[in-house]
Amino acid sequence: MLTEDTALATLDRTRARRIALLLAAPLGAGPALAADLPRPSAGTADWYTGAQQQAVDDSWAVAVDGSASVTSNSSAFGSVTVTAALTAPPTVSGARVRVEGVAGTYAYPGQAVASRVTGYQQEGSLMGGYEWVWQDAALAGYIGLNVRSNQLSISDPGNPVVGTGVGLKVAGNFYANPTDRTMVSAYGSYSTNFNAYYSRFRVGYMVADGVYIGPEALFLGDDFFRQYRVGAHLTGVSFGPVKMSLAVGYVRDRVQGTGYYSSVEARANF
Repeated sequence: MLTEDTALATLDRTRARRIALLLAAPLGAGPALAADLPRPSAGTADWYTGAQQQAVDDSWAVAVDGSASVTSNSSAFGSVTVTAALTAPPTVSGARVRVEGVAGTYAYPGQAVASRVTGYQQEGSLMGGYEWVWQDAALAGYIGLNVRSNQLSISDPGNPVVGTGVGLKVAGNFYANPTDRTMVSAYGSYSTNFNAYYSRFRVGYMVADGVYIGPEALFLGDDFFRQYRVGAHLTGVSFGPVKMSLAVGYVRDRVQGTGYYSSVEARANF
């Protein structure tokens, strides 16, 4: 027979799982950056106790994500992403629109010049899409335009990714809670602008209410560089209305060599 304590414990686990859905780990920073955090569905009555579960607050319609990432081999990038729900609350399936801005700098040994080169990159994207939201998972897809500008401190004929270009960009992200205490997230994007790509995969185990820790892997690049990162993340830390994620790990870049990276991400809803 179910006791009151058992029912309350079940509700607590459900709330923790839904809180985690608010901070999936698709943020990152680099020359091909993208960000998104899926949302859960609203609460329903518990199917075997009849108790009403606490519904997720769906009064907000816009999510603002910020991130920053640095590496020991001379790169630093930051981003801001605004995602808005158009036709329904963000806690249910519906149309989405997204605006992204990325800026950063990097340095590398010249490929065709005997000097160290510094690059300066700015990027913006406007995309529309749709997000499917279930009880313990969310899947979103986007398509739109991408503008990217890349300048170098000195001319390097060995670097073809120079100047300003406009391209088509597609992106997708997935988040799920396979069990009460685990999470899985994946993100990927591709732009025809310099063939830039970015992908990240994370898994986590809940160590506190809505807080996950686990490994992550990233792959990013374009017509000039190719890079992968392997590290660990801490996702779901709350500071008032802001939820944050931290990550550190190892990076290997075809041009810049090996090093270490760290990143911090934050989300606020309005």
